[in-house]
Amino acid sequence: MKLASLNVGRDGRLVVVSKDLKRQADASAIALTLQAALDEWDRCAPLLRSLAERLEKGDLAGEPFDPTRCAAPLPRAYQWADGSAYVNHVELVRKARKAEMPATFWTDPLMYQGGSDGFLGPCQPIPLADESWGCDMEGEVVVVTRDVLLGATREQALGAVVLVGLVNDVSLRNLIPDELAKGFGFFQSKPASALSPVFVTPDELGTAWRDGKLHRPLEVFLDGQPFGRANAGVDMTFDFGTLVAHAAKTRTLCAGTIIGSGTVSNRGPDGGPGKAVSEGGAGYSCIAELRTVETLQSGAPKTPFLKRGNRVRIEMRDEAGTIFGAIDQVVGA
Repeated sequence: MKLASLNVGRDGRLVVVSKDLKRQADASAIALTLQAALDEWDRCAPLLRSLAERLEKGDLAGEPFDPTRCAAPLPRAYQWADGSAYVNHVELVRKARKAEMPATFWTDPLMYQGGSDGFLGPCQPIPLADESWGCDMEGEVVVVTRDVLLGATREQALGAVVLVGLVNDVSLRNLIPDELAKGFGFFQSKPASALSPVFVTPDELGTAWRDGKLHRPLEVFLDGQPFGRANAGVDMTFDFGTLVAHAAKTRTLCAGTIIGSGTVSNRGPDGGPGKAVSEGGAGYSCIAELRTVETLQSGAPKTPFLKRGNRVRIEMRDEAGTIFGAIDQVVGA
């Protein structure tokens, strides 16, 4: 089933959405918000699934679904932890900062805890007070868990994944080096992220969801032009079961925890950093990777970071069309 939150109140109002993302049905009689549904998932999930089936069969007329009326599926989440499952991405951005990459990065996931008290809706502008901060988009896959026990195994952690979606994990690249130099991690350099209009249960993804990975290309557009189409199931060093278990190593995770994959990134056929979409490659899911490749090739980056007025679009498709709807944002003041 597919779930969304209308932009009502601080935590949204839950609706189920048809598979083609054209109609919705109010689900507030089952659970007012998505977080409330996650808190009682065993009770709510069968009722929500039944409602979704009735909508799909036409037993319910429903209403037109409009992503511009959506908040983030979880406008406020108890926890947002973002991994770096695509080590190719980590390697490239560290090269840009002239930072060495320890060998342990290939065996132990990186993860940071981001701000979860206010996710942007899929069509909300990206706030940017100062263009010199180096604003960048980052196209990623996310999962949402039910309660996860401390010390959960990979298999237990993967079994706790109940929803899958997309995120634009906005980064302010020019603030990152000074923050990391303090030895205390990201804060100002990681503003609010935007979530896809719809989150879906893993069964909606069919065979594309396997081994804890989502095997579909992630489409990223900048000002209407193709920027990236890296396959999220390729070059993913750490699957979602491993990422969730990593987060739960020393703490329990409450229902509604969001875990990110990190920027989706594919190597080129030769094992190198790959090529831009315009050159026949898979492209990139963030500007920083392209700037690193430009630096390696010509000694300096050419592509600027985001400016006010730039438009970013991130979505994923299958044979039937868009799966999660599109994150479609303009950079604003």
